[in-house]
Amino acid sequence: MTTKPSSQPMQLRGRRVTVVGLGRFGGGIGAVRWLCGQGASVTVSDKADRAALADSIAQLADCDVELHLGGHDEADFVEADLLVVSPAVPPDLPPLQAAAAAGVARTTEINLLLQRCEARVVGITGSVGKSTTTAMTGEILGGAFTAHVGGNIGGSLLEALETIAPDHVVVMELSSFQLADLPQVAISPTVAVVTNLQPNHLDRHGDMASYAAAKKNIFAFQRADDVLVLNRADPVMSDWAAEAPGKVEWFDPTDEPFDLIVPGLHNQANAQAAWAAARQFGVARDTAAAALKGFSGLPHRLQFVVRRDGMSYVNDSKCTTPAGTIVAMEAFGPRGCIVIVGGSDKGIDFDNLGAALAGRAKGVVTMGPTGPAIAAAVEAHRTGDLPIVRNAPDLAAAVEHARKLASADDIVLLSPACASFDQFDNYERRGEAFVRLVTA
Repeated sequence: MTTKPSSQPMQLRGRRVTVVGLGRFGGGIGAVRWLCGQGASVTVSDKADRAALADSIAQLADCDVELHLGGHDEADFVEADLLVVSPAVPPDLPPLQAAAAAGVARTTEINLLLQRCEARVVGITGSVGKSTTTAMTGEILGGAFTAHVGGNIGGSLLEALETIAPDHVVVMELSSFQLADLPQVAISPTVAVVTNLQPNHLDRHGDMASYAAAKKNIFAFQRADDVLVLNRADPVMSDWAAEAPGKVEWFDPTDEPFDLIVPGLHNQANAQAAWAAARQFGVARDTAAAALKGFSGLPHRLQFVVRRDGMSYVNDSKCTTPAGTIVAMEAFGPRGCIVIVGGSDKGIDFDNLGAALAGRAKGVVTMGPTGPAIAAAVEAHRTGDLPIVRNAPDLAAAVEHARKLASADDIVLLSPACASFDQFDNYERRGEAFVRLVTA
């Protein structure tokens, strides 16, 4: 049984609401705090225990909320009036299926916001580049409007709803997990941006068709006067343009480059996408260029950490796809990088990554469950003595291997191409650990 899509928000005062998945990134925390403020009776259900969620729980100290941790009780699901489900929670979770069979309404933190936000919304998605493009778009629009940046980047915007006026602009990064639930409310952003489409999260979506279908929700419910911004260099996008219910605008990564601090051709593509979104609001290119000139990038995305013993250490922990690691290597010269790769498995093929590493890297250090598959892909494409390949049991050992392989003027690049969950709660914790290791 599925819930009928509706853009009409439920009145929440006095309702029994279960938040499924508190998490550590801010979306669940923001949802709980906002729901309590609306007068709902809130229960949190999370498989993690109190110790693992200590930081998140501390942010709920002023909320009247029931915490049911260390597992899920079906009663919290089937007896609720509404479930607010974290995008990280798999849709086949048995208590969720039981609630669906019982006709319990289900929504998400993003959907709660979209149903109630009166401002124009820019939604940005893609397999790689969406976080940086979101930040760049916020930087540009922030010079002309009051801009609020959130979604999959930063904290929840729900608690800011009362301060978001109709003449403001909301800029949101939206992941495939978040977009998969938009049909529940049949709402898409006013301006939707797709940076690119490449294999990702196939462990969750099952195949590329399902992954692409989730991404398409970013424009599926647009109106005729809404805008879809697409990448002219991505061959898939011409088919998507034909499906757009509104207007289509294009950006070209090879257009006149912007003067950027952040390195790499991929950041030029991100900048072109950001300007394409901003010009839908009447922003001139000169204005966009001035805003982007001071953009210094985001943590964990090709972040320069330190230069030590002649070697530079770069943290690209946010990179969780092979395509992203390939792009990261292209930001530097050939044979100048020792690349640390590997992590938890998302069901992605590593052949293209292996070819790129074999052709560009001086050294490769693999780690995690995907390490052997990546090493095998490199070996399959290697034609000479380079790259040297080493395997490490964890990030600390990987950094030590990389230090021994590197020489003066080399770059030690953490760009894992995989999720972090084999060793860390999220990519941020992995990046922070890398920074500590290389600066100790």
